Amino acid sequence: MSLTTLEMQETQPTVERPGLRSYFMGILRKAFREPLVHFLIIGLALFGLYAWIERGRASNRNYQIVLTLDDLRQLDMSFVSQWHRQPTPVEFRALVESFIRQEVLYREGLAMGLDKDDTIVKRRMAQKMEFLSEDMASAHEPSTDELKAWYANNSQKFALADRAAFRHLFFGFDRRGQNARTDALAALNKIAGKSEDSPLGRELADPFMFQDYYGDRAPDQLAKEFGPAFAIGLYKLKPKTWQGPIESGYGWHLVWIESIMPGRIPAFEEVEPAVKTAWLADQKAMEWQKAYSKMREKYEVLAPQPPPEATESKGGPPALAP
Repeated sequence: MSLTTLEMQETQPTVERPGLRSYFMGILRKAFREPLVHFLIIGLALFGLYAWIERGRASNRNYQIVLTLDDLRQLDMSFVSQWHRQPTPVEFRALVESFIRQEVLYREGLAMGLDKDDTIVKRRMAQKMEFLSEDMASAHEPSTDELKAWYANNSQKFALADRAAFRHLFFGFDRRGQNARTDALAALNKIAGKSEDSPLGRELADPFMFQDYYGDRAPDQLAKEFGPAFAIGLYKLKPKTWQGPIESGYGWHLVWIESIMPGRIPAFEEVEPAVKTAWLADQKAMEWQKAYSKMREKYEVLAPQPPPEATESKGGPPALAP
């Protein structure tokens, strides 16, 4: 081989085979020409920027506790209502620090997720939602005409029960045992036609641990003091004569009915303050029900239905309505 031939070989350019790097570079160049990839890159960039901004805002919000003048007034008023005096500077600083401590622990608890799946927290939040809904009803002051119209449809709620005033002679189980009723009947025969304050009645009867005379008593009050059977039996007796005996939880009683006032529906003017209180309670319940119905409509409840054999068994759970 001559020198000229060698020089020509050295001056010719070397041709490289396409390698793996060139292959991938070609794919990337082709991909970057696609509009979909451009949108994807822009979207990821915007998402990252938004997350960075929100993280910064959340960081500032979570670690900044702002005390307003209203907060300080509330702390002061709470102390005064409990101790009936103004707090000293040291006590007030302690109140403020206690407020801050509560806020710090609350936020740290939220950050740790302690509010998740906590029955007590859920119950408290549900109560606050209910209170907020009910407050809408409290904001409206009812007029007299509104209250009268409502009372006309709900007057039975304010019905006054029968009232009785009576005197009684007592024959107790403790002293007489099974003879208590028999002794009461015998005493009734002896005092028949006598006045309510006849000394003979006191001689025949036993001392009673409570009262001998009861004035202006409703059936529910008598049921609590003597038992339901006594309350029912008393209102079947006639006034102005010794009658009985009727049984209580203590023994048997001969009764002189002084008066019985039949129950009645009071006039609106007699119970207007109570009507307003009941009206507000009714409005709160209605507002809460309307608010909850709107909230409930947003949610779909998915729950497993128990198998037929489970509902047929004695301890099986009830089926849920669809």
